[in-house]
Order: sequence, then C-alpha cells, then structure tokens
Amino acid sequence: MDIKEIFILAFQALKERKIRSLLTIVMVMAGTSLLVAVNGVGAGFTEFFNKQFSNLAPNILFVTGGQEQGSGTVGSTGGGGGGGSSGGSKITLNDAVINRIKSLPFIDDVIPSYQSQVTMKSRGEEKSHPALSIDPDNLFVIAPTLEFKAGSQIRQNDPSAIILSDNIANPPGDDNPFVTLGQTIELEYSFVDDTTGEQDTKTKNFLVTGIMEPTGNPTIDNAAVINLKAGDTLFQKSGKFDSLFVVASSSDLVDVVEGEIKKLYGNDIGVTTVKAILKTIKQFTGGITSFLLSIAIISLVVGAVGIITTLYTSVVERIREIGTLKAIGAQSSNILSMFVIEALIIGILGASIGLLGGIAGGYALSQATPRNEGDAPLIPLFFVSDMITVWFISVGLSVIAGLLPAWKASKVSPIEALRPKT
Repeated sequence: MDIKEIFILAFQALKERKIRSLLTIVMVMAGTSLLVAVNGVGAGFTEFFNKQFSNLAPNILFVTGGQEQGSGTVGSTGGGGGGGSSGGSKITLNDAVINRIKSLPFIDDVIPSYQSQVTMKSRGEEKSHPALSIDPDNLFVIAPTLEFKAGSQIRQNDPSAIILSDNIANPPGDDNPFVTLGQTIELEYSFVDDTTGEQDTKTKNFLVTGIMEPTGNPTIDNAAVINLKAGDTLFQKSGKFDSLFVVASSSDLVDVVEGEIKKLYGNDIGVTTVKAILKTIKQFTGGITSFLLSIAIISLVVGAVGIITTLYTSVVERIREIGTLKAIGAQSSNILSMFVIEALIIGILGASIGLLGGIAGGYALSQATPRNEGDAPLIPLFFVSDMITVWFISVGLSVIAGLLPAWKASKVSPIEALRPKT
C-alpha cells in the first residue's frame, strides 16, 4: 500500500463515523481555541498596561503615611513628623517629613498633595470624584505628558481655579458635558470632625480654567485638580498631607531612593514606584493567564483522550476490515500509518479551526473585560510564532494520542480477525 491509498482509507474511515469524528475534532478545537484566546488576551493586557504606565514619570516615587486617606477626618493623628519610626506608630506627612526626605541623597524634590473624594455640583447635577490638591507648578513633573484639551493651567496665586480631567468634564456615554470651560462649580467635602465627632461639610466654588487630555496617569485622569492652598482650606487638614511625590534624580536611582526612605521610616511609611505597580499588575495578570492556560491544556488533554477513545472504538469496529487488509498484503506498518493519519487529520482540522476560533474568542474575551463606560476595549494581540507553536502542540498531541490505538490495530492477527464468531 502506498501513502496515497493509506490517506484515502483514513479519510473514508473518518467519513463513515462522521458524528464521532466531528465530536473529537471539536474537543481538539476547543483546547486550541482556549490556548490561542488566552495567549492573545494575556499579551493584550501586558501591552495595555505597558502603554498606560509608560506615560508615568519613571523617576517618581509615591509616598503615603499613617493618615487615613479618603476618610475625610480633620486633624488625623499620627506619629511625629520629623522623627524615625518608634513603637510601630504611623507617620504623618508634614513639612518636617518633607524636609527630612529632601535631605536624603539622589532626591531632586518632594511634592506634597492632598487627595480626597468630593461631591461636585454642576447645573443641578451632583457627582462624586477624587480631588487632587497640588502646587500647579509641579503638575507637569508628575504628569510629563499632560496636555490641555481646552483652557490652561492653574495660576500659582489663584486659589479659586480648578482644572478637570476630560473624563469628568465629558463623562463617557453621556450626550452632554457635565462641566464646560469657564463655568463655576461647587465642591463639597464631607468629613467627621475629630473634636465633636459629628459629620460636617465644607463647600467652595471654583472656576474651571482648564480641561486635561488623558495622560495614562490614573491620579490625574480621573481627578479634579486644585491649588495646594485651596486644598488646605477645603479639606481642613492643616498641613497633614495625604501623599508625597518624591522626585528621584534619575529613574535608575529609584530603588536606591526607596531604600533610603525605608531605612529612615521603616514600615511606618508606604513607598510605591511605577516599576512596583507594573510588577504587581504583571503578577496578577500572569496568575489569571496561567489559570486559564491550565484549563486550555486540560481541554487539549481531554481532546487527546477523545482521540484515543475514538480510534480504539474504531479498531474494535473495523477488526474484520483490518484482518482483510492484512490478508491481501497490507503490512502492520501500513495499518499503523492508517490510524496515525486518522489522528493526524483530526489534529490538523481541530487545530486549524481552533486557531480561527481562538482569534474570535480572544476578541470576545477582551470585550467582556471590565472597563469604564465609553472606554476603549482591550485589544488582544496574536503573535504568529505563538499561534504556530499552539498549532504544532495540538497536532502533535493528537498524533501521540493516536499511536497507542494505531499500534493495537497493527498487531491484529488476520487469522483471529477473520475467524467466524460463534
């Protein structure tokens, strides 16, 4: 028997058992599709976050202390500002801490800020948004790619000016803007007064002088930005800052600066870097991807088991056919090749269709990822080398799965196969 005849017999055998063959192909296709889809979405996640955080200043460290951020308390208590940590007390970020951190090597500047949630009132509507209070001259230091869609930066001596992210001014999914340039809006800040223990509010009117384009910096892209003096008045925190932006002399020295700050304050102060944020995100997405890949591999193994079952059943059903082929001159190697080719055909069809299904599945998964209304969906990335690798893995596993039943078929004795059953 030549190879052409073997291929014809293999195709005919699969056609005669269409339903069983189709189900086995679907098993292989499912595993391949999952592998391709998960790889594509994982690569898309990595690319998305790399783009997002590439816009952050790589030489900036984010420092937080023991102050209760976002709780809205006045006069939050904490450890002494200038001293090191003692007795596990937390550090209050004040001028003493700023000056001490500034004295450390490889630090160009320390930028204080207040960050709190506020209620923004505009044209009879109310929405809750984070507010960032910072020296306006330092805004471009922490967001070097910042550009204005309309208007301009806050003036240093203007405590009643405010600039908004485009997400706030023009909420995604809304037909009308929430705020426009030149409009006066009211900010309301709610807090619990430490002295009385009662709920209190502070309000202040601001004039919108600028609307910012997205920067990729989440601190800026979802916030209303006001002058540091205005924040001190509105938030009533008396120079007890929520966070500090520490500017290292170089991005290569960020780890050194982090070590110096930790050496000074230990665990009583929180220090985060862009590199650490990216590492955490990659570990998180990597864990999810690994979990999904394990499911995909299990699906491929199930497909391989399906091939073994299908071909074993085929051997039992075609025992007389195998005996006849051997009786008319077919060699054991011909029979083995015929069943291996059946497994190969199943693998090729399942893997090839699975590649297309995986691309479609990747886009479907990316559409299902959580995101803010109006945000662009995650775009999966499919690399040809990865897809070829997945294809060969699927086909190779299919062929390996077919070897055992093929070997079983090749060992069938023609005398035993053709002996009449009693």
